[in-house]
Amino acid sequence: MEPRIGQRTHIAPTAHLAQTMTLLSLTADELRQQVESELASNPALELCEERRCPMCGRVLTTRGPCPACTAPKIAEPEAPIVFISPREDFYTSHRESREDMPDEDDYTTAAEDLPTYVLRQIAPELEPPDRKLAAFILTHLDEDGFLTTTTMEICRYQHVPPSQVQKIIRLIQHADPVGVGSASPQEALLVQLEVLAETRPVPPLAQAIICDGMDLLSRRQFSDLAHLLHTSLHHVQEVARFISENLNPFPARSHWGDVREAAETNANVYHQPDIIISYLNDRPENPLVVEIIMPISGTLRINPLFRQAIREANTEKLEDWKADLDRASLFVKCIQQRNHTMLRLMERLVNIQEEFIRYGETCLKSITRAQLSGELEVPESTISRAVSSKTIELPSGRIVPMSMFFDRSLNARTVLRQIIDNESHPLSDTELAGLLSQEGYPVARRTVAKYRTMEGILPAHLRRSQAARTI
Repeated sequence: MEPRIGQRTHIAPTAHLAQTMTLLSLTADELRQQVESELASNPALELCEERRCPMCGRVLTTRGPCPACTAPKIAEPEAPIVFISPREDFYTSHRESREDMPDEDDYTTAAEDLPTYVLRQIAPELEPPDRKLAAFILTHLDEDGFLTTTTMEICRYQHVPPSQVQKIIRLIQHADPVGVGSASPQEALLVQLEVLAETRPVPPLAQAIICDGMDLLSRRQFSDLAHLLHTSLHHVQEVARFISENLNPFPARSHWGDVREAAETNANVYHQPDIIISYLNDRPENPLVVEIIMPISGTLRINPLFRQAIREANTEKLEDWKADLDRASLFVKCIQQRNHTMLRLMERLVNIQEEFIRYGETCLKSITRAQLSGELEVPESTISRAVSSKTIELPSGRIVPMSMFFDRSLNARTVLRQIIDNESHPLSDTELAGLLSQEGYPVARRTVAKYRTMEGILPAHLRRSQAARTI
């Protein structure tokens, strides 16, 4: 997938696409509330008690999931079994009675907005006055993670010198996600390239392409770019591929989701998992079973009595009734499209992260939303919405945010935690970076400090003091 760099074209979404995207971003509980709201307000929509499989439409005569859709594939017996599961089936298949259903308080997730997430990483490196300045700067991020104000405007408002502001912006840019706090996509890419160069070889031409050929790169005019930089077309294409696979011009959008959406989320949200992953027949050697919860029991459809009545409606009511019918039909189609998208996403994601699901955080593979959107041939925003606010119950019973499946630093942070837990004496960040490299995670000292902060681990000198007080 080529990088989406430069100016973005805004295409007016259709009503179908807009509503599908809205439904896709909802959790299972939010979707249930939306369905109930539509049923209450639209007489053309009804919930039929007849139980049908949300995937194949087969009438279900017994409780539990559809036997056809949950059977292991003959061609791929080891492949994960992914299906849509009605909410009541989700509980009865995993808990013996409704008394065993968990309280909502058992599933607490604290939504942390992007400014808070970044500030938590850089705060230990700042003096208290600088933390306030950093917080002020971070409140001026747009949905892509770019600063909406200039250094001089910050200086005038906060009465501080430009050097102090630039130092803090630099720290913000090197936090996770790398490049956030930049003034433009070009600056974000250059910051990411600098950080990447600390741990792996970077094509020498990459910086020149970003600095001098952004417009040509965004339009995929590789021949003109090769002529501008006096190099071969093949070389330019190779570097463009490197940029596409390793850098992102909109850091907050791809690595975090919508900044404003996250900021508006209630920080104390109680909800049950949207997806549950288990082993077939509860045996770890068996294929994984992935249940995507559809939080209604029965079949959502157009009310046949309403469809009949509309044929006999008088002129005054006809227009309003047709509008209700169209809205109900659109809602049913959008629910089906949401299910189809979640199904495709989880089939691919579970295939990629099967080892992480089975064996833990050290086995997490590096995958971005952008890469997954390319594989599934859907817009990147579709993946971000599908992942946003969702939670997954793993076979171990642990409930994690779905975004964890895209946390490219999680495995390195897990190894770092293990190293520090087993250290005979407090190790410096430089020593930790060396040990991580030996374990196959080449990172810079600065990155170790960032990971340590994300995990809530003190610096070496404070760990040493803590150990002394314990003794």
